[in-house]
Amino acid sequence: MGPGPEAAPAAEVPKAPEAAPPKPEAPAAKEVEPAPAEPTPKPEPPKPAAEKPKPAPKKAPAAAPAPAGAAGLEVPPLASETASLEERAGAIPADGYKDPATGTIREVVLGEGDKAVAVGGVSTLPFHLFEGEMSRPPATALEVLDEAPEEWPESLARHYADVLSDPVAWARKCVQDYGARAVCLSLVSTDPNGTNRASAEAAQTAKAVVEALDVPVILWGCGNAEKDTETLREVTSLIGDRKVCLAPLTDANYRNIGATAMAFQLPVVASTPIDVNLAKQLNILLENLGLSLDHVLMDPSIGALGYGLEYTYSVMERIRLAALTQQDDKLQAPFICHLGREVWKAKETRLPSDEMLGDQERRGVLMEAMTAVCLMLAGGDLMVMRHPKAVALAEAVARGLM
Repeated sequence: MGPGPEAAPAAEVPKAPEAAPPKPEAPAAKEVEPAPAEPTPKPEPPKPAAEKPKPAPKKAPAAAPAPAGAAGLEVPPLASETASLEERAGAIPADGYKDPATGTIREVVLGEGDKAVAVGGVSTLPFHLFEGEMSRPPATALEVLDEAPEEWPESLARHYADVLSDPVAWARKCVQDYGARAVCLSLVSTDPNGTNRASAEAAQTAKAVVEALDVPVILWGCGNAEKDTETLREVTSLIGDRKVCLAPLTDANYRNIGATAMAFQLPVVASTPIDVNLAKQLNILLENLGLSLDHVLMDPSIGALGYGLEYTYSVMERIRLAALTQQDDKLQAPFICHLGREVWKAKETRLPSDEMLGDQERRGVLMEAMTAVCLMLAGGDLMVMRHPKAVALAEAVARGLM
């Protein structure tokens, strides 16, 4: 009888633990099921919240009548490629995709001191960083007129509405509000076919602008050879030793303005119609005059998007290839592209907003930015532009390609 009762409790003990485990397992499974169900709705509210702020900044600049500064003009950086070309090429030998140049584009320095801007100095085709040296992206300059423009569309003029009648304040706004690293002062008021302002009077305005800025200044005449010679020589006699850049020098006035540039050691812009031989010929004439090509920028007379840009690109590319691969030292000068005036006189920048063409200002900004980027890819070293948003877009693309 002793073993009988001992066996009975021994049989009950294993049954109790067998019944107990299933009970905790069932609630544990029930608790796990709602747990994943709760996090799934949580990520959903942030999605609409993240989508709402994105369109808001895009609408804000369009609604603003005139930005007080650079607000609304910022452009996010482009995503850059982290892997080198050698890594992406894999087993392809380097000589299969590399064709290094043997020439170098001269470096020209505009301005002086800490705010000086250097352009050129590259030894490869634009952004071919795997083949040669390109230590900096192309530079930009904002254009200022010495009289209030009458034909600018409102989408462009509104960004300078409070300073259009004051070239000094306009130039300061470009530097202080829009971050311009250089300013191009266009002396359009001296045009004999326009206001025909006296050279001495225009020179005083130019002097005030130069003295008000610490960034490089490009003095660009009206395009009349005789009037430009008179005006630019008058300006140089007033500004002392300030290292401004004189433009444009053509085959009609290169002797007089070139002599002035040599006397004051100033950089100049050699301007010709869009042609390889004409560009080379003017550089030869300047060198024969005694002006070092180390102080010369070339203006190829570019066309805007939809208005001859393809031909401009091909000619600039031919000039750059001759300079880099054929060692043509007469063409080894950096390009300056005065594109703002070409873009904003196009009818597409003036047509009102509609469903087909879209927003007027956005259309003009994209035309100017796309023109600038195309010219950078063709070899442009300095872009003279007008709309601050277009400048920001072009600079963002250039930085992204570096």
